[in-house]
Amino acid sequence: MTVLTNDTIYHEKAKDGAARRGEVTTPHGTFQTPAFMPVGTSGTVKGLSFEDVVEIGGEIVLGNTYHLYLQPGHKLIESLGGLAVFTGWNGPTLTDSGGYQVFSLRNINRINDDGVEFQSHHDGSRHFFTPEIVTDIQHAIGADIIMAFDQCVPYPADHTQAAEGVRRTFEWAGRCLDRHTVLAGMRKDTPRMFGIVQGSVFKELRTQSAEQIVGLDFPGNAIGGLSVGEPPDVMEEMLAHTIEYLPSGNPRYLMGIGYPEDILMAVSYGVDMFDCILPTRSARTGLVFTSIGPLVFRNAPYAQDERPLDPNCDCRVCRRYSRAYLRHLYNQSEITGLALASYHSCFFYQQLMRNIRRSIEEERFESFRDSFLERYRGGDE
Repeated sequence: MTVLTNDTIYHEKAKDGAARRGEVTTPHGTFQTPAFMPVGTSGTVKGLSFEDVVEIGGEIVLGNTYHLYLQPGHKLIESLGGLAVFTGWNGPTLTDSGGYQVFSLRNINRINDDGVEFQSHHDGSRHFFTPEIVTDIQHAIGADIIMAFDQCVPYPADHTQAAEGVRRTFEWAGRCLDRHTVLAGMRKDTPRMFGIVQGSVFKELRTQSAEQIVGLDFPGNAIGGLSVGEPPDVMEEMLAHTIEYLPSGNPRYLMGIGYPEDILMAVSYGVDMFDCILPTRSARTGLVFTSIGPLVFRNAPYAQDERPLDPNCDCRVCRRYSRAYLRHLYNQSEITGLALASYHSCFFYQQLMRNIRRSIEEERFESFRDSFLERYRGGDE
């Protein structure tokens, strides 16, 4: 195996206990950590323009390899100059490997050591992903941070299933890194590849996977296979165990985690990066996140409520619009209502991360966490 030498991309700026404040450097700029990445599944954060993303303070956006591969296609994106040129987003981007999406599909026909065969949810066409193909797709898309192809086993999984996933994830990571090394020599702005740790809810498998992935010398490491249905206390236990094996000199990415209380918990263990579709997906169902907890603004009690979505928020939606108006737009199926709700929730998450970073710098993260959760769990009253 030929291992690509990766420059250090993470710089720690402050620490408070295990919680840490840093920055990550990419070909398209630097982003501050801990960071929450808005999810731009198909090249857009649903309900927001990229001008909106800049306005709320988003610094890195996540794209989905599986979805971009199917539509509009990685070759088209590459021919139009890559994701940055194609979308107009000139900041850092990260693409996941598509592993979670592929393995969560019900219409998978074949998984073996070569890769996975699956059926498109768009038109039923059949496709086959290998570690090499997934790496090629991400290079063509032109992201700054790309992910190794992994096998995310479902929850619950027995020990045999989880062990098979760990073995395959390690073997595929090596193949991804080999292909990445070849492709990196052909590009001016080389992306950085992160490895993914698996192991389900078995500590010895988490240890094994972490040691294997770290041994491949990726410049960043992700913790996968959590928040897939396991109880919250089990998720925290697995995270606390796994992160002990991840090097402090590299960014640590907890994949698919989105609830504010989970983000605060993970930051306390030293996690740097997060992503989740929760802010925008929830907004489209009539629920937004606020400093006083989740608010289901579509409900009848808000029909005459003149207050903003969040009385403690200074985003442009809360400065101008009432809960009554947002409820009216939602119930009329007006797209403007969904866009405004999405904007607010995405702003809330970026403001949360800014406050987390500031609290770490000022060595008061635990008190910030406690006061935030007290207000967040206190409700609208």
